[in-house]
Amino acid sequence: MKKFLATVSVTAMALTGAVANADEYPSKTIEVVTHAGNGGGTDVTTRMMMLRARRELKTDMVVVNKKGGGGAVAMDHYLEVPADGYTILTFTIGHAATVAKGKTKMTLDDIRPIARGTDDPQILMVRCGAYDNAEAFVAAQKEAPISYGTTHLGNIDDVSAFMFTKKGGMQTPKIVPFDGGGELATQLVAGAVDAAVLNLAEAGSQIDAGDVCPIVVLADERMSGLPDVATAKELGIDVSFSTVRGFVVHKDTPDDVAAKIEDALMNSMNHGVYQGFLDSVGLDSTSVVGSEAWGNQITTMVTDMEAALKELGFIE
Repeated sequence: MKKFLATVSVTAMALTGAVANADEYPSKTIEVVTHAGNGGGTDVTTRMMMLRARRELKTDMVVVNKKGGGGAVAMDHYLEVPADGYTILTFTIGHAATVAKGKTKMTLDDIRPIARGTDDPQILMVRCGAYDNAEAFVAAQKEAPISYGTTHLGNIDDVSAFMFTKKGGMQTPKIVPFDGGGELATQLVAGAVDAAVLNLAEAGSQIDAGDVCPIVVLADERMSGLPDVATAKELGIDVSFSTVRGFVVHKDTPDDVAAKIEDALMNSMNHGVYQGFLDSVGLDSTSVVGSEAWGNQITTMVTDMEAALKELGFIE
């Protein structure tokens, strides 16, 4: 009987400890896995979120960079870590394309949305003075194809260019890839390409200098930072693509832990520090949304990317 009672006592203590540990989440450092190198847009967005999230969660947070395969390396790595809330994955439109192409073991059923941090519309940019207006830009491409600079192949940048011209009844563009947005903006000014698919932050200095002009925004509504630039939909072209960055966890993460992470990330990204970051890159508070809206967008992104990639022949 004494041995039995001792066993029960130890078991009860173990269970009590487990419950306490769950209640005390987090009790150790949280890792945030990204596919981007140091200083890239995704890396910067992640670090800006973490500035306040550390305070909200009262624990340290560190970035773990897992580069390669358009996010496949990061996603496959993430599948191997415990579903305990101590590892968060930064999820982007690039990840959606990689999932759509079947280049990762991860599927949408493996993840649980937490919050979105940026919704950065793709912008078609040209050298200032090259076209009188957006209508002239479209009309010229109905007469002859032009070259578009992008920072990816088989991803959001060239898909954006292809779908814009296809749905607008324009001729198929020539795609010229570059290593990054900064180089692309510079080469656009130099005349290496006729147009470029960029985000506002990537060409900020050239726009300020009057060398590069945004001409069409691929979004449902005009950007607050570019109130005079028409959207594709205003031109009668039903195309909307954004570079989105947000955060997800394992589908099996306990509900209370996932809720605590969401509250912390939403509070951190609605804080003035993060909002100032959004403002500095031409975005606003509408970039930040919670798990429900973010989850719906993830599903739509993967579905739309799969349809676009099939239509353009990138996947069967």
